[in-house]
Amino acid sequence: MRIAFQKAARCALALCALGALPPGDARAADPVPEQASVPAPERQERDAKYQATYLWQDKPGFRAPYSGPNSLSQNRETSYTLTVTAYFGIRPWQNGELYFNPEGIQGRALSNVTGLGGPSNAELQKSVAPNMRFYRSRLFYRHTIGLGGRSEAVESDQNQLAGSVDSRRFVITAGNLSLTDVMGTSDISGDGRTQFMNWATLDHGHYDYAADARGYSWGVFAEWYWDAWTLRGGRFMQPKTSNGLPLDYRIFKRYGDQAEVERKFEIGGQPGVVKAFGFRNVAYMAAFRDALTAAAPGQAPTLDGVRKPQSKVGWGLSWEQSFSGDLRGLVRLGAHDGKTESYAFTEIDRSFFTALSLKGRRWGRAEDNIGVAYAINGLSSAHRDYLAAGGSGFFLGDGQLNYGGERIFETYYSWVPAKGLALSLDWQHIVNPGYNRDRGPVNIGSVRLHYEF
Repeated sequence: MRIAFQKAARCALALCALGALPPGDARAADPVPEQASVPAPERQERDAKYQATYLWQDKPGFRAPYSGPNSLSQNRETSYTLTVTAYFGIRPWQNGELYFNPEGIQGRALSNVTGLGGPSNAELQKSVAPNMRFYRSRLFYRHTIGLGGRSEAVESDQNQLAGSVDSRRFVITAGNLSLTDVMGTSDISGDGRTQFMNWATLDHGHYDYAADARGYSWGVFAEWYWDAWTLRGGRFMQPKTSNGLPLDYRIFKRYGDQAEVERKFEIGGQPGVVKAFGFRNVAYMAAFRDALTAAAPGQAPTLDGVRKPQSKVGWGLSWEQSFSGDLRGLVRLGAHDGKTESYAFTEIDRSFFTALSLKGRRWGRAEDNIGVAYAINGLSSAHRDYLAAGGSGFFLGDGQLNYGGERIFETYYSWVPAKGLALSLDWQHIVNPGYNRDRGPVNIGSVRLHYEF
C-alpha cells in the first residue's frame, strides 16, 4: 500500500510542477458564467463520424495461494478488444436532433472478465466474443428549448452537431443510450478509447447504473441549464436478469432512477465544476444476507433462489478543476447501500477516485496527453461476509476472502502523431485484486490504437 501511494504521489507532484508553469492557451472544457459569449461555429444540419479502437493487454502471472470459480487467473494472460462505431446525426426540424450509432465489437477478456472489482479494459463488454458482433448502441432524440441568457458555442463532436445554444435551456433526451454519456461526465476520465482504461475510472465505480450487458439502455432524460447551474435526471430500463443482455420493458416496475446537480465556478481564473448525484434502482435482485441465511450448513451461499423485487440506493460527489490551460484534476467519491448484488455494472459498493491529466505542450507535443489516477474500491459488510463464506457474484468469487480494499494505480501516455490518430501505452498496478489480501498484486500493461474521423 505504501509503495502504491508513493508512486501516485510522485506522479501527482511531477504533473503539478509542470502545470504550475505559466499556461499556454486556456482551453478549458467547461464554460463558466464569467465568460463572454463567443461566435458560434457554422450550424450543422447533419454529420457522420467514425471511430475504431484496438486495445491489447498483457497480465503476467502473480502470487495466489488459492483460487475460486470467479478468480482472476494467477497465470499469464493476454486480452484484446476491437471496436468500430459510426455516429450519425441529423436535425429533423428546429431545435431537434436525432442520433444513431451502429457499433461492432470482438475480443477476448482476461479471466472472462472475472476476479476484479474494477476490470482493466473499459472497452470490454460482458457479452464479448472472438467474432465481430454488430448491434445498435445508441438511437436517441434530443430536443432543446431555449430560455435565454447568453449564447454558447457547441462544437461538432460525436453525437453533437455544431451550432449554438442558450446558457439557459431545457433539454429532453429519449431513446437508447448509455447513462455514462450524461451522468458524471468528465473531461479527463470516462472515455476508455482515449483516456484511462479501468472500469473504476469510467464514472463513479459504485454507480450500478441501469444498462444491458453492453452498457446501454432505453429511457428518458431531462436537463435544465441555468447559467452556472445544471439539474439533470431520468429513468431507464433495467435488464431482465442480473448483468443480462435483454432489457425489462416494464419501466414503471423495474427501473433505474438518477438525478444530478452541477455547479460551475472559477478558482484563480481557472474553471471548475462540482457535481452531486443520487440513484435508486428497482429490480429483481438477491440480497447477500438472504443468501447467507438460506445456505445449508457447510455449503457455500448462492444468490440463486433468493431473488425478489428490491431496491438499491446510492450517492456520489465529484470535483473537477483546471490548474492551468494544460493541467486538470478530478476527485470522486461515493457509495451505495451494499445490500444487494451488483446488477448492471461493477462489484464495487464504495469508491474513491482521483486523477490528473496534463497536455504535452511543455515538451512540444500539444496534442499528446499524460494521465495518472488512483482508485480505492470497497465492499459493504454484507457483501464481504457473502464472499468470505464462499459465495460468488457475477465478477467475484475466490472461494474465501481475506478482505482488503482493492487499490488501482493507473497511468498512461497518449501519443498523437496526426489528427484523429492516437497510440497509448498504459500500466495498471492493482493491489488486493477482488478485495483479497491473499492474492496479488497484479500488473497489467496495455497498448491502444485509436482512430477517429
